[in-house]
Amino acid sequence: MGYLSGVFTFLTLVVLALAGAFYWGKTTFDEPGPLAQETTVMIARNQGVSEIADSLQRAGVIDHPRLFELGVRAYGVKDRLRYGEYAFPAGVSMREAMVIIASGKSIEHTVTIPEGLTSLQIVDRLRDQPLLTGDVKATPPEGSLLPETYKFMRGASREQMIARMQEHQKAVLEKVWAARTPSPAIKSPDDLVTLASLIEKETGVPEERERVAAVFANRLAKGMRLQSDPTIVYGLVGGRGTLGRSLNRADIASRTPYNTYVVSGLPAGPIANPGRASLEAAANPAKTNDLYFVADGSGGHAFATTLAEHNRNVAAWRKIERSRALPADRLAPDDAAPEAPADDAPTGAAPASSSSAPAKPKPSDRRRPDVR
Repeated sequence: MGYLSGVFTFLTLVVLALAGAFYWGKTTFDEPGPLAQETTVMIARNQGVSEIADSLQRAGVIDHPRLFELGVRAYGVKDRLRYGEYAFPAGVSMREAMVIIASGKSIEHTVTIPEGLTSLQIVDRLRDQPLLTGDVKATPPEGSLLPETYKFMRGASREQMIARMQEHQKAVLEKVWAARTPSPAIKSPDDLVTLASLIEKETGVPEERERVAAVFANRLAKGMRLQSDPTIVYGLVGGRGTLGRSLNRADIASRTPYNTYVVSGLPAGPIANPGRASLEAAANPAKTNDLYFVADGSGGHAFATTLAEHNRNVAAWRKIERSRALPADRLAPDDAAPEAPADDAPTGAAPASSSSAPAKPKPSDRRRPDVR
């Protein structure tokens, strides 16, 4: 009898101890934790529950990692924990931490790729993003990346970002090409991207894109050279983007496959990565007879259908330039641009000199403020 009584007493103590341990564990699992202020923790791919618990302890989110592990298993969410970077508020309980990780709602970071950057510039921008990993093995073809704001999780690779940009560009280009206004001068999606890249570099005013596209489309239809300043720059410096100075006579006469003052039709390829809006403008230009445009002093352009009208617009722009007191070295007479036939005047600059037209502009006159 005494033996049975002792066994019963022992079992009772065990049950009470287990009940006490369960109560303590559940209470501790649900009560506020030790975290003094919000913090983030990166849960790596393929981390097990015990490794996650240790990561949370090192970050000060919890102070009982084995209890956290037991709780996760008890609630049956072991296989629902997701990798990623998570934000934990001050005082977060172990249960709340478990729910946060199981939700999969990790922190998303963003990187913005502006329209008009070259592929090399985009790669450099990704390399400057410290939350991305790895390197880009090769610079993507010009025009193959779609400029947008992209979301990513800490630790994503730069190659993954490049692949996403290329996938988005292909998807958008396919839709734009299907909805285009057919043009004999634009024979392929590649041609469309090339034209869109010129539009992107010529104007930063959204309302002007279709009209700039119309100037180029009209010139292509008439067999006129496009004479776009940004194509000169790209031919000289390639993907590095900017020339760092004004164009001069030698630049304008440079024989590169991109210089549309020298080559007829479109340049050899895109000179930047155009955005969706410029692709749409290239696919559906405005219905105008414009053949010229020049800076108007407000950040936009003055458009013209005739050479005489263009000459007046150029004269107005020169007056604005003089009022801004440009440095003398940009107005040097020996830097005058080479002459071109008067009926093939540059799209964004004054025409060639003649007895009835203003003198040929200097590089400072030819180069528009928005050339990037």
